[in-house]
This record gives sequence, structure tokens and C-alpha cells, in this order.
Amino acid sequence: MILAPLRGVTIRCFRSVFGPLMREAGFTEAMTPFITANAGVDPLRDRELKGGAECGLRVTPQFIGKDPSALRTCLERVKAAGYATADLNCGCPFPMVRNKGRGSGLLRTPDVLRRMLETGCEVMGPGAFSAKTRLGVERPDELLGLMSVFNEFPLRFLTVHARTARQMYEGSCDMAAFREVASAAKVPVVYNGDAGLGGIDGFDVMVGRGFIRAIGERDDAEVWLARYVDASLGELRSPHPVLGRMKELVAYWRDLPRWARRWNVVKLARNLDELRSGLGLV
Repeated sequence: MILAPLRGVTIRCFRSVFGPLMREAGFTEAMTPFITANAGVDPLRDRELKGGAECGLRVTPQFIGKDPSALRTCLERVKAAGYATADLNCGCPFPMVRNKGRGSGLLRTPDVLRRMLETGCEVMGPGAFSAKTRLGVERPDELLGLMSVFNEFPLRFLTVHARTARQMYEGSCDMAAFREVASAAKVPVVYNGDAGLGGIDGFDVMVGRGFIRAIGERDDAEVWLARYVDASLGELRSPHPVLGRMKELVAYWRDLPRWARRWNVVKLARNLDELRSGLGLV
């Protein structure tokens, strides 16, 4: 299993604290939440890439953008720093991202997508660059029509979230459309969607929300949360961003019986004492 890039959640500090649970669950790799591919910014200054394999697993930087030259600059820097693999985000479903031609917006510009994939494979080398995408923007058959583009390149793998961008994270995954894509692919395909820790028969899986939920179901969840609060405070040096970080994580548990009432307290917490009290850490 590969840990999915959940923006604001599966960040470096999370991976550092919850690394033992990731290894226990069977993860072999973690993908960073996307980093903007900007030629004028050194990605190694990004908090995501400080500390390397902090979770004891392979860490793969994921980049988002639409400028091949900017992507090249970023990849050359992370490769020189020792990262052996990298990934292209061509699946982010948020309208403000895709309407700028990034994330799932790349599915609407095949020529740009081709140049981004070409750059990634050229810089990182055959079998060291991957891509994460959706079944399409509006329709679940769009990706199938683009497989000729993906099949041109020696990708490490292609991760497919089995929903359209329009669906965001709602509705059911389209397994029939996913399997059509997998059949047409000339590279390994990794499943992403509603996979739990049990995975999907016949495919490697990328899991994000399923793992986050499993943490909330653990009997010792509070112990791990306390560690995460302390580690986040040590990193961020201010309680306000720690509040936001914890609320973003615990929001994934708000429908679990054990956490539903706590969530109503946590979402209104104004300081760390109220947060810790709401989470049952004191």
C-alpha cells in the first residue's frame, strides 16, 4: 500500500508521528501532498521535503503544475537531494485548481499532459516517475480516451482514483470504468478510491481516508493524537495552526460514534487547552 497525498493531513509531521502505524498497516511508501512546481521556488525548502524518509518508508514527492520547464527544475533539485521517485498530480478535483489547467485540468489539455509526463520520465528516469489521476473531469470514460498518452511513457505506475473530478469525493467509485482503464494500460495501475486497508483484489492500492479512519477507530487513538499535538506544536511554534491541523484530521472521524460528540466540541475549540479537553487528551 501507498499512503495517499491528503492535503493538510498526510503531511511530513503526520508521517513522522504515525510512521509506526503506517508500517504496522502494511504501507511501503508515502506520497507527499502536492507541491507546486514553480521554477522560481526551491521545493527542498518546502516543509514536506525536510527530513526525507521520516516515517521509515519511501517518500515520493508529488508535484502539481502545467509548466514542463518548471517541473524539470523541481525534479532536478529533488533528485539531486536523493529522492529516487516523483509523481505528477493530474487528478486534483478542486475547481479552482482544474480551471487553471492543473491537477485534473491536465486531462483537458493532452498536449500539456504529454509534455509533463515526458519531462518527468526524462529527468527521473524510466520507472521512477508516476502519475495520479481521475477517471475524467465530467465523464468516467475520459481517461480511457487518454490512455494512448499515458502509454507512451515508461511510468512507474499510474494511480487512478475511480471517480470523476466533478464527483469530488462523493458518490460511488466506478469500478467498471477503472477496470477498463487498467486493461488498456501498458504500465502498472494502482487503485485509489474507497479502498480500505484490505485493498482491492488484483491491484496495489493507494489509501488515504481509509487509514485516517482506522486511526480514529483504535483504542489508543488519544495516545497518538497527544503525540501529534506535541509534535505539531514543536514544528509550528504557535498554537493557532496546530488547532487548524488537528481539526482537519479529526473531521475525518466526525461520523464515528466515539468521536461525533467530541467533534462538536473540537470544531469550536479556541485554544490548545480546549482542544485537548475536547479530544479527551487531559
